Amino acid sequence: MDRGRVYNVLFLCTGNAVRSIMAEALLNHLGRGRFRAFSAGSNPAGQPDPLALTLLERSRIPIEGLRSKNWDEYQVEGAPKFDFVFTVCDHARETCPVWPGQPMTAHWGVPDPAEASGTPAERVLAVAEAFRMLNTRIGIFANLSITALDRLALQKSIDDIGRTAAA
Repeated sequence: MDRGRVYNVLFLCTGNAVRSIMAEALLNHLGRGRFRAFSAGSNPAGQPDPLALTLLERSRIPIEGLRSKNWDEYQVEGAPKFDFVFTVCDHARETCPVWPGQPMTAHWGVPDPAEASGTPAERVLAVAEAFRMLNTRIGIFANLSITALDRLALQKSIDDIGRTAAA
């Protein structure tokens, strides 16, 4: 990986309404210009979840330009080439999209807050828990010394983030 370059990162999930939308916003905010984050879904919901947008705004994270989109949008000529692709869907409960090509990939599974049932307060809590998990993982990732690691060490690091940062 080249020192000083901006890395393109794609976050994938199924609906592209909560998890991947929040991940895109978080990395663009925490990445301090080192990363350009994008998000998409295999079966997009059509619009970002209002609870996710409210939580981002309350956390002072910009939400301009966030929209729910199909991952096909990034498979056309002229689309960004990705250095990293992270799936944030919950493998145990849903089918995650697979991204072709040679970017570094890792699975950072997060339970889907859109599936949360119960009171409105319980739904807000589910979105907040997904945000917490993503914020922790993305904070670790954004602070990795990417240029100091060889490809195997970097792959291990991004895999470990998905396994250990959920607690």
